[in-house]
Amino acid sequence: MSPDLVVTTAQMQAIEASIFAAGMPVAALMEKVGGLIAAWISDRFGLQSFSRIAVLVGPGHNGGDALVVARELWWRGYQVEVCCPCDRQKDLTASHLRFLQSLAIPVSADLPAAPQLWIDGLFGFGLDRPIEGKIAELITRLNSQTEPVVSIDIPSGLHTDTGVVLGTAVRATHSLCLGLWKRAFCQDTALPYLGERHLIDFPIPPGAIQAGLGAVPRVRCLTPASALARLPLHRPAATHKYQLGHLLLVVGSRQYGGAALLAGLGARASGVGMLTLAVPESLRLLVLGHLPEALVVGCAETATGAIAALPDHLDLSRYQAIGWGSGLSAGAVAVVEPLLQSSVPLVSDADGLNLLADLGLLPRLGQRSAPSLITPHPGEFRRLFPGLLETASDPGQAAQLAAAQSGIVMLLKGACTAIAHPDGRLWFNTDSTPALARGGSGDVLTGLIAGLLAQARASQLQPGLAGQISPPSDTLEPSLDAALAATWWHAQAAQYLVRSNTVLGVDGAHLAAALSPTLATYLR
Repeated sequence: MSPDLVVTTAQMQAIEASIFAAGMPVAALMEKVGGLIAAWISDRFGLQSFSRIAVLVGPGHNGGDALVVARELWWRGYQVEVCCPCDRQKDLTASHLRFLQSLAIPVSADLPAAPQLWIDGLFGFGLDRPIEGKIAELITRLNSQTEPVVSIDIPSGLHTDTGVVLGTAVRATHSLCLGLWKRAFCQDTALPYLGERHLIDFPIPPGAIQAGLGAVPRVRCLTPASALARLPLHRPAATHKYQLGHLLLVVGSRQYGGAALLAGLGARASGVGMLTLAVPESLRLLVLGHLPEALVVGCAETATGAIAALPDHLDLSRYQAIGWGSGLSAGAVAVVEPLLQSSVPLVSDADGLNLLADLGLLPRLGQRSAPSLITPHPGEFRRLFPGLLETASDPGQAAQLAAAQSGIVMLLKGACTAIAHPDGRLWFNTDSTPALARGGSGDVLTGLIAGLLAQARASQLQPGLAGQISPPSDTLEPSLDAALAATWWHAQAAQYLVRSNTVLGVDGAHLAAALSPTLATYLR
């Protein structure tokens, strides 16, 4: 089973129905899941330090899972108390509750006093109504405690698909998602409640997966394995720089010179064979001083320091990819038309997106003969696709709709960045850090994506190198590969820096410098 699949409530219900229809008893699955959770808890929260455990039990099968966990932890020597605030339970859950009482495990309707660990088994996936009354009050009191809280499958009170709080919700320190990732685990809105996210993996028959998701699953989480498979890590021994991609960055203005540098540093870290930057003439020597290996082309500039025109001698067709937008400013109108007319894959960001929105030229981007990719944050996305974020069920669906509508690969930035292909495929990058919420990090990402895209495109254009410079992956779209690999790599580099520099120490320059050592750590 793939550990990266993401499901909605309806899909998970269809998968479970298929499992049970095939003959798997509900009780058997509950025992298996409860045993895995108990093993995870005893491994993470040892008996010596967390001997007193309180288990919150709801009326449904999530409560049944919690009762199996309570029983198994009791057998392992933990002092277990159960809080069951509901008057009625499903039959299987009620049976487990009676057995616990026969073991003389304390059960009450109120929160136990002074446990060292809380286990939340009130409500699992599929909750669709607000939590109110005494259970809401109980959750409020639970959230005021300081001990760690482990939620089974999803924190009680979160909508499984959107991550929206239904009245109130448990603020977990650890959420143990069962079997397959629920969509809420990919939503920015849910992050304050999820804590650390863990997948409790257990075998699900392929037929059941197909029953819920179809023959080709459409939504996944990015994993290290899938990201690394898309990186150009394999090079023939006799290759040379002209075979490793030539990237052009059209970036910068007098006001935002740093953005041009950061995009260039991100591109350099990608390993691209050749790098050219087109910048305002006033920035040329500054950029060259920081990127001595790059070719830096000075452009005529406006009175405000924006690029006034691309030089006549700049032949766009010679490049394997073009990245543009970082720090351009609103005055760089003259660069838009030449880039749209080019037959080279295009990565658009920042002021490039603002110019497309202001000039109403976004449709042209999807009509180009070469692939296009855009990397908006939510504000830029709203200017490009008015109302779509507000009407979609979540940012992932908004990215899917925008990609299908425009024909452009979409990278919608956020704490859980969503990457959508026009054919409907969607990935979430859930392993990130708020340290990236800082000016300049997006410019580094733009350069990194564009550099990877140039290398992939160079490999495609040279039959002898195809499959050697860039190994095969599960997509034939280089811009999608570049977006997925770069998003994961960029987030991992930020986390690498957090460990040494703290969450406050992840500025753009350090982030670009951390890309290579981060990758080396994974490859070792």
